[in-house]
Amino acid sequence: MKYTTKALISAMAICLSASAVASSHREAPSITKTPKVDASDFYMFNSYENGRADYVTIIANYLPLQDAYGGPNYFALDPDALYEIHIDNNGDAVEDITFQFDFTHNLNSIEIDSDGDSSTPNVAIPLVNAGDASNPANVQTNETYEITMVKGDRRSSSRTSLGSFDKPFDYIGTKSFPDYPTYARSFIKTLNLGSCGQGKVFVGQRAEGFAIDLGKVFDLINLNPLGERDGGTNILANKNVTSIAMEVPKACLTAGSDPVVGAWTTASVRQATLVNGNPGSGINTTAKKGGAWTQVSRLGMPLVNEVVIGLKDKDKFNASEPKDDVAKFAPYVFYPTLPALIETLYPSAPAPTNFPRQDLVTAFLTGIPTVNKPANAKQVPADMLRLNTSIAAVAAANQNDLGVLSIIPGQDDGRPNADTDDVAGFPNGRRPGDDVTDIALRVSMGALCHAGLPAEVTCVPEDAAAGQALFTDGALKPATEFDSVFPYLTTPNPGSR
Repeated sequence: MKYTTKALISAMAICLSASAVASSHREAPSITKTPKVDASDFYMFNSYENGRADYVTIIANYLPLQDAYGGPNYFALDPDALYEIHIDNNGDAVEDITFQFDFTHNLNSIEIDSDGDSSTPNVAIPLVNAGDASNPANVQTNETYEITMVKGDRRSSSRTSLGSFDKPFDYIGTKSFPDYPTYARSFIKTLNLGSCGQGKVFVGQRAEGFAIDLGKVFDLINLNPLGERDGGTNILANKNVTSIAMEVPKACLTAGSDPVVGAWTTASVRQATLVNGNPGSGINTTAKKGGAWTQVSRLGMPLVNEVVIGLKDKDKFNASEPKDDVAKFAPYVFYPTLPALIETLYPSAPAPTNFPRQDLVTAFLTGIPTVNKPANAKQVPADMLRLNTSIAAVAAANQNDLGVLSIIPGQDDGRPNADTDDVAGFPNGRRPGDDVTDIALRVSMGALCHAGLPAEVTCVPEDAAAGQALFTDGALKPATEFDSVFPYLTTPNPGSR
């Protein structure tokens, strides 16, 4: 594929005013009640592990802000929910392939003789484990999951079982797990995808990969937005998440000759819950669930629901499908409010004035011609993470953490690989080391208006007085701080240190 400077620069508009300053943690009122189905980050990138150039890695993170010490009941996923990763490979904003993950939470009650008297009953222990937790016999609970692949509509089309797998237990601590990295790696399994080949799958706890000082950001951006890029505090450094990670052959995802795929993740729960006022012994006995699957969480491009969608419509967005985005949410993209809020807080940084923000709308909803726009002439504009699978991956040591923004003059500001033009990163997919916060801040404040965009985009330097400012949240976590092999996100923080 041929890449033009104009097309690559306009790629940054896809950040829209998705312009945020945090990933999707507790982003909507309703999702705060059900953190197990809260999608926090979504990644999709051409695999850069040696020898895996023909694969795409997809990671959906759920259950954010896990404190590693949060026992004795740790961070199991919801056995009454359905977690899904959707692929659109023809540009119509409707899933063509869906990978469904259905979890089961099992009990292996450990009961001991606490008084040494064989005539008295054994009693169940209160802690989750009674010894080395890498030995399943010493752990009271475990999770298994089934993967189903659906071709077509997620609820009504043909379904293929891809097998059942075990999930590692969370990192209780160094005494319970003398060698957690080795233990966790044993749960990376081969995924048989039929005629298109084999992939990999891993579901388990990982260290939080997103870097930001959430407290200061939500305190009316109480930080120095023009300070050093590594001058802040990553408040999430000691947090964990639960990752659903897949590595899939590109041939399993694309359709025909078009190398571009779009993707998003959702979680759904049953419509009805009946609370049991007299639950029996066991786990998951306090309620019964029934009715149709109902979507309650959605994430494609980072940051959108958290800081673009208005508060009154955040639950509505989580329940919506990409094909309906223009009809339901277009004003939030045409007239983004985050830049205006930044101007209010920092009057010396005026917001762009080119309304409606057609420069952002076009790229955000459709992808970028010659970069990651689907070939379908009847493409439906929608929010999803789009990846051109034909663009070669860049090794971790050579990645520019500003992704496609790296090609815009004046954005090189002293970071590693600052002089490297890197179109393999966000918003052409998203890698763990891509600094989506800094990218989005700069684009929302008008960086594209200083990038020589075509006249029809109606965005010129005069529209964005602060468009050349090097905005940052001050928190960095480059690609070299992640693993360079699947599943890329690193060993979680232990509950004890």
